[in-house]
Formats: sequence, C-alpha cells, structure tokens
Amino acid sequence: MIADPLHILKTVYGYDAFRGLQADIVDHVMAGNNAFVLMPTGGGKSLCYQIPAMARPGMGLVVSPLIALMADQVAALRQAGVKAAALNSDLQGDERHMLWREISSGALDLLYVAPETLLRPDILDLLHRTPLSLIAIDEAHCLSQWGHDFRPSYRQLDALVAQFPDTPRMALTATADAPTRAEILSHLRIAESDAFIAGFDRPNIRYAIAEKDNPRAQLKHFLKEHEGESGIVYCLSKRKTEEMAAWLRDQGYTALPYHGGMDKAERQTNQTRFHREEAVIMVATIAFGMGIDKPDVRFVAHLDLPGSIEAYYQETGRAGRDGLPSDTLMLYGHEDIVLRRRFIEESDAPEPRKHTERQKLDALLGLAETAGCRRQALLAYFGDHSGPCGNCDTCAEPPDLFDGTVATLKALSCIHRTGERFGQAYIVEVLLGGSDERIAQFGHDRISTYGIGKEHDSRTWRAILRQLIALRLVDVDLAGHGGLSISEAGRRFLRERPSLMLRVPTKPRATRVKGAASRTPTALPETDRTLFQALREKRTEIARAQSVPPYVIFHDRTLIELAAARPGSRSQMAKIPGVGEVKLDRYGDAFLAVIAEHEE
Repeated sequence: MIADPLHILKTVYGYDAFRGLQADIVDHVMAGNNAFVLMPTGGGKSLCYQIPAMARPGMGLVVSPLIALMADQVAALRQAGVKAAALNSDLQGDERHMLWREISSGALDLLYVAPETLLRPDILDLLHRTPLSLIAIDEAHCLSQWGHDFRPSYRQLDALVAQFPDTPRMALTATADAPTRAEILSHLRIAESDAFIAGFDRPNIRYAIAEKDNPRAQLKHFLKEHEGESGIVYCLSKRKTEEMAAWLRDQGYTALPYHGGMDKAERQTNQTRFHREEAVIMVATIAFGMGIDKPDVRFVAHLDLPGSIEAYYQETGRAGRDGLPSDTLMLYGHEDIVLRRRFIEESDAPEPRKHTERQKLDALLGLAETAGCRRQALLAYFGDHSGPCGNCDTCAEPPDLFDGTVATLKALSCIHRTGERFGQAYIVEVLLGGSDERIAQFGHDRISTYGIGKEHDSRTWRAILRQLIALRLVDVDLAGHGGLSISEAGRRFLRERPSLMLRVPTKPRATRVKGAASRTPTALPETDRTLFQALREKRTEIARAQSVPPYVIFHDRTLIELAAARPGSRSQMAKIPGVGEVKLDRYGDAFLAVIAEHEE
C-alpha cells in the first residue's frame, strides 16, 4: 500500500507543507521515475528520498560516502520513529546477522550503505532478493571526475543501472557545476527531463573574504561574534591544524584537531565530541569533509585558500544547515596562490585535468578579488543569478577602487628590470626604494624603477601584486622560489596600456551585517533567550543519556520556536515545526515541564 507523502511529512517530521521543489520531486519519484536533485545544503534534499522510500512499497536503499554521516542520518531517523539502519564495515557478529534478518524480512524503511560495501557480490545478491522502493545516491558529485571530490568507488555505481533497471534511481547533491551535472546524468542514465535544479543560494550564510594580515588576530576578532557556538576552522596542513587548535585552546575555546595523519580512534573521538557537545570548534583539513550532518554549525573559517569555488561552496555550506544565520570568513594571500598553483603543476594528473584545475583556481581568485557582491559572483559560477545580497562583506562595505593602470605599469616594469626572477617581497622593496642589501648587491638601486612606488605603502603593493597574479598578468615560478615574471597577457598590457581598476586593500571586518539576521537565539527577547538556554540544556541531558547528538532530538530552530510560542499542552506543542508524533510522545512532557517552570 502506498502511503500519503504529506501525511508522512507531518506525522514523522512535524512539518505541514513541503518547501520549494520538494513536492514536485516527491511526486515524480512516487510515480516511479528517476530523478537528479541539485538543492543547496539545508534545502531539504534528504526528505526528497526519505519520504518516497517510506511511502512506496519496499526498502529504500541510500548510498552515502562516510560511516559517520550514515550513523548521524540513521540516528536522526530513528529518533523520528523511522525504521532505518546502516550497513558498513564496523558491524560485527550479532549486529550484522540481526541486520541481515531485518533486511530479509522487509522490516526496514531505509538502508544506508557505502558504495564499496554495496558493490560486493554478496550484498548485491541479497538486495536482488529484497524489494526496493528506490535507490538514492547521496553526494552524487563524488561520481564525476571533474568534481572537486571525485571518488573512484562512486564511479562504479553506474553498475546499478543494469543491476536494478526497474528501480527508481535518484542522484542528489548540493555542489555540481554544469560539466559535473552532465556527467552524473550520463553515468546513471538519468534523463535531463528528470533533473530538478533548485539553485545554489544559501541566503542565511554571510560570506566574507579578506587578505591575510595577522591570521590569528583576524580569527580571534571573527570568533567574538560566536561565543558559545560550534564552528569549523579549515587549515591546509596537518601541522597548522594542530598548532591552531592548541592556540585556540590557549585562548579559552574548546578546540579539537582533525586531519588524515591522526590515529583513527582519536579522529573519531574528536568528531563525536564535535557532534555531541555544544560550543566545540573543529580545526581541520579537508579530511573533515562530508561526514558532517551537524545543523547548528554557526561559522566556518578558512585560514588558507581552498582549491576551487566548488570546494569553498561545499565547505562553507557546512554552516547553517538549519537555516539560521551563519558566518563564513576566508583569509588568503600571495603565498596561498603560489602554493595552490604548485599543487596543480606538480600533480600526476593528465594535462586536461590540470587545465581544468587552473581554470577553477582562477575562478576562485576572481571571487576573492571581486569588488561586487560575493553571492552574485558565487552563484554566477554555477549558472545561478541574483541581485546584490546585502549579506556579504562587499555589500556591507563596498571596497574602494582606484585606477591601477599606472601602478600596474610600474609593477610590471619593475619585475622586468629586475630580471623576472625575484619574489613579491623583493619587488615591493625595490618599488619603495628599500635598503635591502641584496638590492645594492644586484645594482637594483640604480635602475629606473627603484623607488618609483612610494605613493603606496608595502601593504598596498602586496595587494596590487596579488591582484595582478589573480588576473594572470603576472606568473609565479612554481618550481623555484616563487619568482615573479610577466605573462603574455602582462606583456600585452605593457604594449596596449588599457585602464585597469584595482581594489584598495581594507582592514578585514567580521561583524554581521545589520538587518541580515532572522530569528536567532541572540535575537530573542531576554526572557525567551533564557528559556531557549533551558530547553537546550534539557536537550543535551536527553541526548547524553542516549549517546546521540543533541540535534537529533530537536534542532535549534525548533527550540527557538518553542521558546517563542511557549506551548502549554501536547496539542499546542504538536503545532511547532519539527515536532513529529514520535518525538512528541518521547519528549513532549519533558520540554513542556521546562516551559512551565519558566511561566511561574
């Protein structure tokens, strides 16, 4: 018997209506059709496969990349009364046998499995004997060799097309540009007419990008707005991850490192603490990736340049999954550009792949250096469009521009006259007429460009050179010591001398834009905020007793609604978004008691 999706939405998840394209996607899959779903993080992708899986006859099969991610999703579903389980290599003995029995008896609504496990012949044989309602491939961008997070095991999932030709297939992702989307559709044999593109905009996220000046001081300033909140700080190296986590602990924060060089048990312990405790900062390399289903991450900071806009979007997208306002900050400098380009050139990738990676890095640098709205530039990369957002650093404080034509000509001439082999710091010293002993040694205190740049300070010249590198007017010797040389485009600039507007470097600011925040805990009236904290403490107490993350009990958004509405009965609490029937039965009395205490 096919159940009513809207009834499931209300009774299981506690919501009265679908959002955006959810209803269209659910109806499409309910009819037995395939679907490609591109929806921003926090947009409700999971409901698009979970509800049809429960409503259609059979068990829903969900391919997910990481054990930790599967565990969180299963825990959240079980809290809502859904019969869900995960099949992975961690299951041993009796647990595995019990799961086999549940699968064979048809007792499960949803089974989560990693691609490596799914493609084993014994697993496929079992699933051929199990009626399936659908097959959902989450994080589907991992299938594309052009995506930022390609995984060979995902590429093999196209075998499912022949293995289960009559089972609806769904591919879901939050991050896929046009080539990546085309590749996913091709490999999984999903027609373009079955694609649902909901866009990429995350309006609750505030984007800010700044030049590295004093990264620790900049980060500390950024974190002032996020006392008592959870967040992620991304670093490029394992060593920097460890050092930054230790420094943050010295500053009074609960900060934990996470990188691929750590012992697996320690890494798992830190991830568990991040998920189950409040106000934990995870300092991580990109090894801390998709296994993050924590909805109340309030900030993401990058202390080094990511590799592409896709990576930046994916990593910043781990903030604000619950839809509440969240902040991001990315710091970068000349050294980051050099390092990223070196990674590309020294990799073993074939030339077409390197060419693509160069283009992706250039697009990210364009985002970093834009004087316009960050969100507009970010969405335009994915083929999405919007007006100025009013919720990014450049909208809040538009950067000043200046006619950089003369400055560019001076910089390029100086690079040329010093032999196109010196790095950024040296070129700046020559332009400023510095007394570096090497300048005298090489005779560069006697060339025409010595001291011709005194109208700008060293910080401005560094910013100018960084922009010229981003614009590909200047190349960097990646194999050597970072020497600067003039590119072909730079030589054309010297010949043609077109006008060029450049950004004036500004001190980074990390304060939230006024009026950008919607309902948040800090925006609540004092009395409601006190109740919100009490409800949060009760949630933590219940979660700790069950050894589950607090957010699988209720999201912050639900607690905010409870604090504002102050329901006095179960029937009133049932009207709060996010309160389904099972959760109301399990936790309604406990939370109503907390609310009653604050009414006295």
